[in-house]
Amino acid sequence: MSAPMDSNLFQQLGLKHPLIVAPMAGGPSSVELVAAASAAGSLGAMGGAYLNAAAIEAFAAQVRQRTDSPFSINLFIPHSIPEVATDRVERAAAATARYRRELELPSPQLVPPYEEDFDAQFEAVLRIKPACFSFVFGLLPAVYVRQAKKAGIPLIGTATTFDEARALEESGVDAIVLQGFEAGGHRGIFDARAVDPEIGMGDLLMQCLGTVRLPLIAAGGIMAPSDIRAALQAGAQAVQMGTAFLACAEAGTSAPYRKKLLETPERRTRTTRAFSGRFARGIENRFMDEMDGKPDAILPFPAQNKFTRDIRAASTAKGSPDFLSLWSGTGKGELWQGSAAELIGRLFAE
Repeated sequence: MSAPMDSNLFQQLGLKHPLIVAPMAGGPSSVELVAAASAAGSLGAMGGAYLNAAAIEAFAAQVRQRTDSPFSINLFIPHSIPEVATDRVERAAAATARYRRELELPSPQLVPPYEEDFDAQFEAVLRIKPACFSFVFGLLPAVYVRQAKKAGIPLIGTATTFDEARALEESGVDAIVLQGFEAGGHRGIFDARAVDPEIGMGDLLMQCLGTVRLPLIAAGGIMAPSDIRAALQAGAQAVQMGTAFLACAEAGTSAPYRKKLLETPERRTRTTRAFSGRFARGIENRFMDEMDGKPDAILPFPAQNKFTRDIRAASTAKGSPDFLSLWSGTGKGELWQGSAAELIGRLFAE
């Protein structure tokens, strides 16, 4: 059953602030950031997509050692693809050969599986029983929805269009993140091959209000107290913020990524498939600029994500932002470098 419109998931969770600190898989959502965000009265969210079941359980245990406040776990809905044809891998390898030479990497070996085992990840979530389970890239299949309901774990889906939001509502989720085109990181579009609808957060919220009878969470371009106020006044029950927390003391953001974020308040971002095969918004850099011109050399998601992992890791190790997925939203302004608790206090000071 869908929740009635006046039920507030965030009050049920006992949160002090209507804020989710976004799940940022791949490093930024460290144990310390998730725990600090939750302890400060918001909902910390673990980005577990790239972790196996054992690592997800270890992460959750470490969060619980630091706080008994509620937190969320986020995963990617799997979209298994057949093994990528040899000629496509060869084309991708040729297009990235000079980067691997520059980074002193061997030739890539790409074999399936291209992503973690979702069944095992989800079973770990059921054992952990987080305050919420959130997901991107589609609908959670009905069998998992039933298992989550049975375990008493509220579900939060992610939509980039009105149609996606309606589909999520009908699938039985408890709340929906409306991800505007402004948001940093992966776009939550259901179909990995689809053209990006490019709907801004404000427009998406207006399209869904009154028709989608679930708590709506606004995400995309929210950086300041005024942005939060505007979203809540427009009808969102909460906001989700990621970019604003990337430079916090507790964030697991790598040194070259952090440096690039702080270089200028005017971060030039755009969406690209270059890193993972799926649209994601990040700061423009050399890899994005050069690979975006070679769409035939970009593998489908999630194969491309696995294929570029060695390049990204080597770029981090060398302290270079040239080949990193520098996920960032469109919001401008200096990023907070103090603690997450201090930032949350500033965001909700009034």
